[in-house]
Parts: sequence; C-alpha cells; structure tokens
Amino acid sequence: MAGKKYREAAGQIDRDRVYSIDDAVELAKKVAFAKFDETVELGMTLGVDPRKADQLVRGTVVLPHGLGKSKRVVVIASAEKVQEAQEAGADEVGGDDIVAKIKGGWLDFDALIATPDMMRSVGQLGKILGPRGLMPNPKTGTVTVEVGRAVRETKAGKIEFRVDKTGVIHAPVGKVSFDKERLAENTKTLIDAVMRAKPSAAKGKYVKNATISSTMGPGIRLNTAEF
Repeated sequence: MAGKKYREAAGQIDRDRVYSIDDAVELAKKVAFAKFDETVELGMTLGVDPRKADQLVRGTVVLPHGLGKSKRVVVIASAEKVQEAQEAGADEVGGDDIVAKIKGGWLDFDALIATPDMMRSVGQLGKILGPRGLMPNPKTGTVTVEVGRAVRETKAGKIEFRVDKTGVIHAPVGKVSFDKERLAENTKTLIDAVMRAKPSAAKGKYVKNATISSTMGPGIRLNTAEF
C-alpha cells in the first residue's frame, strides 16, 4: 500500500491529463517529498521489439546541464593515452593493474573507458562489469582512442540509454534541486536523442507513452505529441 506522502503527491496530479515537458518537470519538483535530493527520471515506452537486433534502441547523449554530480571515471589505457586521460580529469588511470583491481572486487567508479588495445584484458571483466552496465563498448563511446574527449564528455553529464526487454527506456535527467529550465532542457535533449535512435525496422507508433517522475514520486504523463 502506498504511503501517505506518496498518496498526497499523487493527488496533485491530474490522471486524465497529459502534460507538456515544462509543466511536468515543474510538477515533479512540486510534489517531490523525500528528504534527499531526488533524481528526476524520464521513462519512455517504445513501440519496438527489443528481442530483434534491428529494433534495439540504445545510444548516449551529453545532457546540457549534467546530472548534478560529477561521475567518477576510470580509464584503462596504455602508453601516451594514460597521460591524455589524466589531463582530461580521469579519477584513476592505469592498465592491467586496474584490471586486477576490479577482479579483486574494486568497483568504486561510475564509468569505465578503455582504449581498443586494452580490450583483450578488459574482456576478462565481462561477468563483473556487464550486469552493472559498466562494460566499455564502442557503441557508447567508451572504447575509444579519444580517451580525453570521452572523459570530458562523461564528466560533463554524458549518459547512456538502452531499451529494456519490455520496450522501456529509463534514464535520469537531473535532480529535483535543478531549476525548471535546466530539467526541461535536459529532458528535451534526451527525448531528441531517443527519437533520433529510432530503428528503421520499427513499425507503427514509436513512442507509446512517456512519464516524468522523481525517485520516490508518482509518474506524470507527458504529451507525446510534443515530440
């Protein structure tokens, strides 16, 4: 059974209405009730079949206003790329020593970037990193020779989105403490990226529904006609 504060928050949302992005983020801020700075998330149900490889929706996007916290970024690289990563602000840089550290159970980071020549070693970490969504991947720009750029983008608020097996994308767009304008711009940027990632094999209505919600708060339905 939903708690009293949740019911009070839900009572302020018109269930028969779909909201503009601007109105939805303003309402999400208003009804947030947790004592911590809740994350605001976008959820989108897509008209795709994720079981088919040609209908998988995934990608990355740099949110213009970040996520309200600096990500801890680790880079596994060799030779001159080590210095490039350090100069770009990586929190920890190394080679096989980092691989061994992760094998030993160290996971104190939010993103892992690797150079292609190190993927033979990093590949051994699949069972550890894969389930946590931390495995470097060329498609998300985390396996790259441009490690400096990758570190700067990740620090600036680059996020990854990927449709789950039920056809839903969930991704953060900021914090309740953000002002309405920053939250709305981040949300629009993420939606634009998801729209651009539409597979050519997807038929029918691409976005079935979309909602904005804070970590503890109820969902606020968006007017998908906007996008």
